[in-house]
Amino acid sequence: MTDPRAALVAIGALPDGEIEIAEAALQLARIDAPAADWRGCRAHLSGLAREAALIGRDIAEGDTAAQAAALADLLVAQHSYVGDTRAYDDLANANLIRVIERRRGLPVALGVLWLHAAQAAGWAAHGIDFPAHFLIALGDASPPVVIDPFAGGRVLDVPALHALLRQVEGPGAAWRPALLAPMGTRAVLLRLQNNIRLRRERAGDAAGALICLHDMLRIAPRETALWWEAARLAALGGAVGAAMAALGEIAAIAPDTEAAAARAAMEALRSRPN
Repeated sequence: MTDPRAALVAIGALPDGEIEIAEAALQLARIDAPAADWRGCRAHLSGLAREAALIGRDIAEGDTAAQAAALADLLVAQHSYVGDTRAYDDLANANLIRVIERRRGLPVALGVLWLHAAQAAGWAAHGIDFPAHFLIALGDASPPVVIDPFAGGRVLDVPALHALLRQVEGPGAAWRPALLAPMGTRAVLLRLQNNIRLRRERAGDAAGALICLHDMLRIAPRETALWWEAARLAALGGAVGAAMAALGEIAAIAPDTEAAAARAAMEALRSRPN
């Protein structure tokens, strides 16, 4: 059996466009659910891809309205995937294996399935890093057709997007064009895992959060923001050597100013009283 962490390291070496999003999310999920039937989940993903490919033959590339309806029919009507409104913060909602088993999850976990199906159908699709609520975009038009996978594939027009922003950020929230900027595959996977990391840290499990961070770093080894977090959590837990190692990674890969800041942080750790 392939070690999932070795698989993550291999994924980390790939260009973003070559990462298979559902397979990568499955490997991440295996780490937190080692006894689960990951092979059965992989077979389910393959089945979804085959069904989506058949649908894709009958719908034109530019017909994003029909694409959105077909994806909703496949994932929601046929396979019963829904947003978990009852236990939103359950860690299972960010684990693709558990999402497949339970047919419910967080927006980004469901979004992985929507992207997987859209890509199998041959349609242009990408994630949108909307504040506190991951969304999917279909097509290359500007603005794109925006879908909420948590709400059963509801298509969000401009007023609905503004309303969602106000719901997340408050009534005075200002619209920014960058809110609809496309996300790469690696960024979607990091957002998925960040849900686990943050929930562990909020529960007081700094060690578990640090383990999650290192799994994120396996697929994104040059993300200095993650190395800073790894250094912070390690230092918080008294693991000075691990913190120094994380800062050393930053010093090795970051631009000059950030590398200098990492070296300064290393010096501060060295001089900290034991």
